[in-house]
Amino acid sequence: MQFGVSTWLWTSPFTTATVALFPKIRQLGFDFVEIAIEDPSLIDGRVVRRALADHGLGCIGCGAFGPDRDLTHEDSKVHAGCLDYIARSLDLCAELGTTVFAGPMYSATGKRRLLPPEKRRAEWDLAVRNLRRACALAGERSIQLAIEPLNRFETDLVNTAQDACRLVDDIAHPAAGVMMDSYHMNLEERDNEQALRTVGRRLVHVQVSDNTRGCPGKGQVRWDAFKRGIEAAQEAGYRGGVAIESFTPEIQELAGAVCFWHPIEPSQDGFARDGLAFLKKLFASGRSEGR
Repeated sequence: MQFGVSTWLWTSPFTTATVALFPKIRQLGFDFVEIAIEDPSLIDGRVVRRALADHGLGCIGCGAFGPDRDLTHEDSKVHAGCLDYIARSLDLCAELGTTVFAGPMYSATGKRRLLPPEKRRAEWDLAVRNLRRACALAGERSIQLAIEPLNRFETDLVNTAQDACRLVDDIAHPAAGVMMDSYHMNLEERDNEQALRTVGRRLVHVQVSDNTRGCPGKGQVRWDAFKRGIEAAQEAGYRGGVAIESFTPEIQELAGAVCFWHPIEPSQDGFARDGLAFLKKLFASGRSEGR
């Protein structure tokens, strides 16, 4: 198992200068960096790829989808802008040497409404059509999309493993896959093991934090069930890693978006260090037995 960490744990937005974090990330013991691509124009892919290589780190690209990046918006001009952002992010991913671009790219994060069934179906169909276009862009660059379900407080469209699988199956493109995040799973799934089994072969990437969006192992998540689910996904073909994703209240704009009103841990470095130690122990403990 390879272990990574999101740059959002420390900073936002990621820029070329953020490579200053890479020595620390490597020293802490991580194998890869999840690079948060908020604005591709702020990132020189050649410089970042060289810094990754210098420190022996791999990477994953992760997108940010706000109101102006909404593939289910009523205005097709917003779709065009979002697809342009996805294309530029995919170009950057190719330059960085990663084959995965992840995120809740079907809609704008924070968009949540109670819609009548016919309106919901129309929005779903629009997401499918536009994500097929995104998949075509990804396929041209040999990159997979890892589409992430979010909890009900952050989206009304794709909340569960079952939702994500239905979306990917409706898209029906080889570049379409699923990312699962233990934080959202803890809010939406009845059984984390079964959720990961449901995703199975569709799984492309995994993010983790505990139920407070805090350090893995310091909350109420059933990590034994989570581990069994990952093992089942590996049997189905999953070859990706596990990345810690959380945030810091020090970055006020991002903190407001993700409702981080106070620090979760005394230090972000300690968060990363303790979380990685827990995950390494969890996955080094041998194969899980039954339920």
